[in-house]
Amino acid sequence: MTFENLNLNSALLNALHDLGFTQPTPIQQKVFSVVMSGRDVVGVAQTGTGKTFAYLLPILRQLTFSSQKEPRVLIVVPTRELVIQLVGEIKKLTTYLNIRVEGVYGGTNINTQKQLVANGLDILVATPGRLVDLALTRVLSLKHIRQFVIDEVDEMFNLGFRAQLTNILDLLPRKRQNLLFSATMTEEVDELIGIFFNAPVNVEAVRAGTPLERIEQRLYHAPNFHTKINLLKHLLATDDTMQKVLIFGPTKRMADLIHEQLEIDFPDQFDVIHANKSQNFRMNAVAKFEKGLCRGLITTDLLARGLDVSDVTHVINVDTPAEPETYIHRIGRTGRADRDGIAILFSTDAEHDAQTAIETLMEKEIPVLPLPEGLAISEQLIESERSVIPEIQLKLPPRPVGAFHEKKAKNKKVNLGNKTKHLREMKYKKPIKKAPKRK
Repeated sequence: MTFENLNLNSALLNALHDLGFTQPTPIQQKVFSVVMSGRDVVGVAQTGTGKTFAYLLPILRQLTFSSQKEPRVLIVVPTRELVIQLVGEIKKLTTYLNIRVEGVYGGTNINTQKQLVANGLDILVATPGRLVDLALTRVLSLKHIRQFVIDEVDEMFNLGFRAQLTNILDLLPRKRQNLLFSATMTEEVDELIGIFFNAPVNVEAVRAGTPLERIEQRLYHAPNFHTKINLLKHLLATDDTMQKVLIFGPTKRMADLIHEQLEIDFPDQFDVIHANKSQNFRMNAVAKFEKGLCRGLITTDLLARGLDVSDVTHVINVDTPAEPETYIHRIGRTGRADRDGIAILFSTDAEHDAQTAIETLMEKEIPVLPLPEGLAISEQLIESERSVIPEIQLKLPPRPVGAFHEKKAKNKKVNLGNKTKHLREMKYKKPIKKAPKRK
């Protein structure tokens, strides 16, 4: 099947031809007719399967010219990077169409984005937080939204956007088409669908947890983090095919540490991006990586979804992620668009359970490769690897109930207060009251 077999107009076909796309992916074939029918859709598709075009093509096919200023299509995504890239993809597809599209996200001047919205647009791409901010200022009206798309909804929940997403759904008109796409289906996602969706059609292109077939996976067992760094340096120095490498670290601090270590042996060949970096810095670093001006990019899981770079040759996981789905998202950055890719995982004994969980989700074992000969095995441990000495609890004998010895007679006496008063009360069998004072 080619795109010409779908019910696309000449403007979209010409744009796809310019981009070099001729055949739709399985998710694009399955979703197109369902979206065109007006039904709500829940799509499960892994990264790199073409799900973005799966919902964009039928939406753009139905979108006609309009002079109204309020948006008719709303697309919500979890990260700023994904907003920018999605707006770019829409602009490529609408080269021969008169469609206005803008993206809004946090970390930038909201007044500039207010002006963009006020100028009028057809499609709005937004992160949940900034979208709520604009809606509350009444600059943005959502009453004309006809199609609402939630992309990477599971990642939105992971980032804590559940409340904002619920607020957005409450602001939308009741008569609309809902399209939801996710790599994994959780109880939270199912609950959201049950409340806000109307008998959605479920479309599953690839079973959740199934990595792309074109990705070759490899596993190295290393004793600690610094040995992993030595292994990473060795692979980069000896493997000439590692020309466009994406390296994942567990935290912002660890990503910076990996970058510092690589700068020693590979100066100015790697950049690092994470949430602490400014938006301009992150965009420039991704642009350099996309153009091949740097050999590799070090990042965290925050950008595992919002990063879409073509022709990534290798994905290296310096850590073994605790959530197996995170591993699937990471390695999905390579092996895209019918190209082969290699995913490498470094794992310690402490990460064995996480490795097992990944293999269980994929229903396959990752081939283990021996450490290269002559690799320096470091004995230096980072703080999280140092064994914690347990506190020694001294077991004391149980305390006896009561006193240690019989009380002396004088200590057995009970304090009766005023002794004379007490004796008089016993004699007369009634309490003694004071006489009232004379005035």
